[in-house]
Amino acid sequence: MNGLRLLLGAILAFVCISSLQKQDPPNVDWPEYLGGPDRNHYSPLTQIHAGNVSKLKLVWEYHTIDSGQMQCNPIVVNGILYGITPTAMPFAIDAATGKEIWRRRDSTKITWYSTIRGVVYWVNALDSSDKRILYTNENYLYAVHARTGTPIIGFGDSGRVSLRLGLGPTASKKFVISNTPGTVFEDLIIMPLRLSEGPDAAPGYVQAFNIRTGKLAWVFKTIPAPGEVGYETWPKDAYKNIDIGAANNWAGMAIDRKRGMLFVPTGSAAFDFYGGNRKGDNLFANTLLALDARTGKRIWHFQAVKHDILDRDFPAPPNLVSVEQNGKKIDAVAQITKQGFVFLFDRTNGKPLFPIREVPAPASDIPGELAAKTQPQPTKPAPYARQSLTINDISPYASNRDTLIQILKNSRSEGPFTPLSKKGSIVFPGLDGGGEWGGAAVDPQGIMYINSNEMAWHIKLSETKVVKATPGADAGKNVYTQYCGSCHGNDRKGNKASGFPELLNVKSRYSKEQLSAIVSKGKGMMPAFTQLSKDQTNAVVAYLYGEKAATAVKEPGLEATPQSPYQISGYTKFLDKDGFPAVSPPWGTLNAIDLNTGEYLWKIPYGEYPELMAKGIPQTGAESYGGPVVTASGLLFIAGTRDGKFRVYNKKNCQLLWEIKLPAASFATPTVYSVNGKQYIALACGGTKLGAPKGNSYVAFALEE
Repeated sequence: MNGLRLLLGAILAFVCISSLQKQDPPNVDWPEYLGGPDRNHYSPLTQIHAGNVSKLKLVWEYHTIDSGQMQCNPIVVNGILYGITPTAMPFAIDAATGKEIWRRRDSTKITWYSTIRGVVYWVNALDSSDKRILYTNENYLYAVHARTGTPIIGFGDSGRVSLRLGLGPTASKKFVISNTPGTVFEDLIIMPLRLSEGPDAAPGYVQAFNIRTGKLAWVFKTIPAPGEVGYETWPKDAYKNIDIGAANNWAGMAIDRKRGMLFVPTGSAAFDFYGGNRKGDNLFANTLLALDARTGKRIWHFQAVKHDILDRDFPAPPNLVSVEQNGKKIDAVAQITKQGFVFLFDRTNGKPLFPIREVPAPASDIPGELAAKTQPQPTKPAPYARQSLTINDISPYASNRDTLIQILKNSRSEGPFTPLSKKGSIVFPGLDGGGEWGGAAVDPQGIMYINSNEMAWHIKLSETKVVKATPGADAGKNVYTQYCGSCHGNDRKGNKASGFPELLNVKSRYSKEQLSAIVSKGKGMMPAFTQLSKDQTNAVVAYLYGEKAATAVKEPGLEATPQSPYQISGYTKFLDKDGFPAVSPPWGTLNAIDLNTGEYLWKIPYGEYPELMAKGIPQTGAESYGGPVVTASGLLFIAGTRDGKFRVYNKKNCQLLWEIKLPAASFATPTVYSVNGKQYIALACGGTKLGAPKGNSYVAFALEE
């Protein structure tokens, strides 16, 4: 009898799968960042399913030539895949073969490396022959012809427009770029911004540009002016202050085009870790904004972190979902966080669909700092990342466990809102989540799939030692100490685990010209130090080369630059002496959450350390970046880990169905599409992050024929 049931079940499954396959149209695009305006990472395709996924094979590989970390989620429109290289040069290739159609190339001798997450496609509603690709490079938004890659001369200034345009006079020489693709509504593109996270940050206003002309259409001020909502949550005239900035959207947005509603998650105000000069809740930092997409007017808002002093910015675009509660369908918006929370709201009015309570938050012991007394926390779903760290949570695999326990005992560790302190604080979940920029996938049934990090960080806050710029041999060292030491170390040995390379042998890797460009323009996730004078830049380059500054640094220089009275000890993860996380596993998880009920369907460790598994240690999970993609056939595609694997799971029961080693680790979200009836999955494989080997390719998989 059981055998008959199994046979009938198999037949039924085959019939269902066959039925689903017949419904697939021959060409299904991936036309926008993360799949569509809802940012749900969802594909309706069913050709690849649990019964045949093991037959996937690599069908093409496109090399970008320039190697380095790539976080790009490429788009596919009409059989053409559009992506971007590590040096921020867009390209178009045949999505079925990987053959290059066009590629923009840098016209200068100095290339600029940045982790751009994708490009935007737009077609003119009045002239279908006018198809454009929009992308960013340095502090500019560019528009090129989608067919050829040549500039749209009528867009802005000969094809480009400054991302500083609507930010006001305090931003004129500050670091302003964009890593994440803009969001299109009719003839507008609304742009995310990445800014400095120090006291030299530009204001993070939300800007909309006309795609036809490049002209600024509207601006929403995230640091309010007098008479605007939220002005009273900042010091007087904070929007004018040169040492108060950010509150920017860097992670991207979602758009409900039917309602004309734009959903904008913002980041923290700068300086990230000390807010004594910006007392108050600091609205609209750390806020989910619902704006009128045509005008930029606020419809509703929710602030998830008040007076952020832990860089707890929203890490990803929200998901526009449909859920059912009490027999009623509700159009909702779900927002993940670094803390491991999911906030769920009625999309139209901002009403929480699960109660949100105010929980007490620890006070700061830093003079001048006034931490918020409470912080909001959803009652459902439960956090997908652990919220506290005790002695029992120290890794059982650490050979220096006693030392780690002592560090924990000597540090502040009072939950996810523990302020930084002079004696050191455990930040857990860490600065890289919980949730990260890859974001969550959501299927039409309202099930959210999210990969989460479980890495703790250990950071101290101490008085800033203002180092004056002086002429002679010490000039470059002083500049380095002030601006570079917290990341790369005053000894220049770097911090590989946290992603900061050593600079002792930088002379062998870069020319002086290249180093100067990196300092002034930035590289990858490193910001540009636009506040440094030419003499200061030359001085620090000379120092890195082991030479004396050729020109004395005479101007006031460093002491004239906005400074916070406190600085962090460095971006340091809490690790054991062998470089593994100091906390007990899992160190990364993959989660399925039913947003209809707020309950978990499953949770598993995600990612692995091969060197530990070789010793017989069970799968620990690992940090991951980039998000999953879910398909109508019930599959979950995800990469994102240092081990360089691409994995496919059954979305219903989290069974691992297939995995393969990529040419380089893919710290990006996959793209799923079909061309001429064949389904593909494409990924950007750049490696580099977390110490993974470099790569320079985009790859695509499909079923064997």
